[in-house]
Amino acid sequence: MPLTCLAIDDEPLALDLMRSYISKIPFLQLVQTCSSALQAMEVLQRQPIDLLFLDIEMPEITGVQFVQSLSHRPAVIFTTAYPQYALDGFTLDAVDYLLKPIPFDRFFKAVNKVYERVQRPQAPTPLAVSAPVPQENEDFIFVKADYKTLRVNLKDLLFIEGLKDYVILHTTSRKIITLLSMSKITEKLPEQEFARVHRSFIVSLHHIDSIEKGRIRIKEQEIPIGDSYREGFMRWVESKNL
Repeated sequence: MPLTCLAIDDEPLALDLMRSYISKIPFLQLVQTCSSALQAMEVLQRQPIDLLFLDIEMPEITGVQFVQSLSHRPAVIFTTAYPQYALDGFTLDAVDYLLKPIPFDRFFKAVNKVYERVQRPQAPTPLAVSAPVPQENEDFIFVKADYKTLRVNLKDLLFIEGLKDYVILHTTSRKIITLLSMSKITEKLPEQEFARVHRSFIVSLHHIDSIEKGRIRIKEQEIPIGDSYREGFMRWVESKNL
């Protein structure tokens, strides 16, 4: 069965392009083009849709606000002329983010991602096979960066640096920048292996090389110990002293 889709954009020429591109893909069926998110909402209330091609900057309700308002979300491919919205797209788990003017080969690659998701057989759930439920803290985490979901082995994670709405994961081989809060990533890290030592830093306790004058050294990096974190951290250090 073809994937039903909506194209939503307040620019008529952009909708014409989407209509042309969609007509060339055998597994896509265009249900309607919409000039606003409100018009698209009316369509979604009448019938289920598999895929949205969605502009971001639109009057009344932006594409981001529209997706956030949906309780049951179709797959979403954002189409926009503004690259600064890319991170918003990935936090909403968009399949792809296409920058205008959109070449057909880039469009084709994006819709193939959607098709592969639909065609890929679902693995049995843990309950269906009576498998044990995974523990909250594993030896790795997944983060979104560079248009991908990356696996980060915790044993390779040296420290995490907070930078406004982003965090930088410093590993033994690379740096990974992802849109995430320090508090959120702290929840995913085993507390026996990682400690927050500053408003802007979380360190791997296994990778600490030395501590001197209120600073932690990990490899070539010196990390400050914040006043509000000092007492708890130093208690841990004292528990390890000989």
